[in-house]
Amino acid sequence: MKKLLIDIWSDIACPWCYIGKRRLEAALALFPHRAEVEVTWRAFELDPSAPPVRDARVSHAERLAKKYGMSVERAEAAIKNLTEVAATDGLEFHFEKARSGNTFDAHRVLHLALERGVQDAVKERLLRGYMTEGVAIGEREALVTLAGEAGLDRGEVRATLESGRYSAEVRADEEQAATLGISGVPFFVIGGRYAVSGAQPATALLGALERAWAEVNPERLDLAEGAACGPDGCA
Repeated sequence: MKKLLIDIWSDIACPWCYIGKRRLEAALALFPHRAEVEVTWRAFELDPSAPPVRDARVSHAERLAKKYGMSVERAEAAIKNLTEVAATDGLEFHFEKARSGNTFDAHRVLHLALERGVQDAVKERLLRGYMTEGVAIGEREALVTLAGEAGLDRGEVRATLESGRYSAEVRADEEQAATLGISGVPFFVIGGRYAVSGAQPATALLGALERAWAEVNPERLDLAEGAACGPDGCA
C-alpha cells in the first residue's frame, strides 16, 4: 500500500491557510486511510518585502485598507466576516492583536520541523501564535519560544535562525509554487495530481482525497477461485 502525499503551500500570515488546515483535518478525520497520508507544509510568502515586524501603531484594518485600496470601514467588515467564518471551524481570530511581519524565518523553522518529524505541530503553534495570540511572528525569539513549545529544541531553533540554514529549501518551495502557477494560498496538491486552491469545504477536500487514493492504490478485484489453467498446466 502506497502513502498518499499531500503538499500544501501556505503562509503563517494567512488566515485562510489556518482555516484550510482545520478543514483538511476535518476531511482526514472522515478518510478511512488517514494512517497512510503524509502531509508536508511548503513555504509561500504573501509579502516577501515585509519588515521583521510592522509598526504596531497601524491597525490590521488600516493596513488592509491601504493594501487593497478600500475604506477602513470596509476592511473592518471583511475582518469581522473572516473572524466569524473561522469560528465555524473552531478557530479564534484576534486581528486586533495581530503583529504582522516577514515570515521567511518562520518557514525556515518549519523546514527544520519537517526534518525533526514535528512539522504539523510547529505549523499549528505558529498559526495560533499569530492569528489568536498576537505573537510577532517575524521576531526570532518569538519563533524560538513557539517552536520550542511545539517540540523542537530551542537551542537548535535559535542556531538555525542565526545561520542561513534552510534558506535554500524555502526558496525551492517558492520556485516550485511559481512553476505550478500558484498565486494564492492555501494550495493543496494531493497525490501529486489533484490540486485544490483555497480553503475549500471539508467535503471537497475529502472528495479529492478519495480520488487521489483510488489512483495511488487502485482496488484489487475480489477473487472467487475455481478450476483454471496456467503456464504449468491445468488444475
